[in-house]
Amino acid sequence: MKTNLLKSVLLAMMLAMMLAFAGCGSGDQNTGSTEESVQATETAEPADAEEAPAEEPTTAVSDDGVTLSNDASDFVLITDEVPDAILEIRYYSTYNFVGDRIDGYEEPEALLTKEAAAALKEVSDDVKKQGYRLKIYDAYRPQRAVTNFVEWAKDEDDTRMKEYFYPELNKDVLFPQGYIAEHSGHSRGSTVDLTLFDMETEKEVDMGGTFDYFGELSHPDYKDITDEQYENRMILRKAMTDHGFNPLAEEWWHFTLADEPYPDTYFTFPVNSESVGK
Repeated sequence: MKTNLLKSVLLAMMLAMMLAFAGCGSGDQNTGSTEESVQATETAEPADAEEAPAEEPTTAVSDDGVTLSNDASDFVLITDEVPDAILEIRYYSTYNFVGDRIDGYEEPEALLTKEAAAALKEVSDDVKKQGYRLKIYDAYRPQRAVTNFVEWAKDEDDTRMKEYFYPELNKDVLFPQGYIAEHSGHSRGSTVDLTLFDMETEKEVDMGGTFDYFGELSHPDYKDITDEQYENRMILRKAMTDHGFNPLAEEWWHFTLADEPYPDTYFTFPVNSESVGK
């Protein structure tokens, strides 16, 4: 009887040990599964963290038959080509004829086609020998900025900047007289608005009129200014035309590369350093 009792006790102890061992094994498996799940969660990339594909260059035709493109591959920052150029990008600021920052100007940068920028470097080298630097007011202008101008021109009640930029004109004539248009040569990427900066006086050269003034005073050949002011306009004009730019009859500051690479294409990408991969 004692022998049978002893066998029963031993059997019970063995069963208890087997159950305990099975329980530990089950716990280890659960723990391992949990750790693997945590590790998988930590290493998995969230769905929204994937890089968005780069926007492909596209070309379209607007309702009025103009070719539009968002391809900035042939554009550069002016300061990459002309490092000492001074930038005063008026349409990034509120000091312009609209009175607000203009659509599409996301950084105070100036962009041009590579061809126009290379020609502008020659201009810079030329005027530097004469004691000047180039000061840039505007260069490439996206189509959305031009559209912004058109919409502003239609709002005849908004005359906040009249006394500074068009005191002699009523706003309702700006569009019909050609001061504002549906499309601008600036949007083709090879037009620049600029002046000269005197390195000796450390001031802008006196041109007898301000940038973006709407009126006869802005015509390059306007004679009712001082001889010195007129000569300053001619110094800028000669430097630009000597290096391949054509002037505009209505604006002393406005020049377009004669052999512009995109004479029939108007670009839409914004003015910022990312547009040219910087």
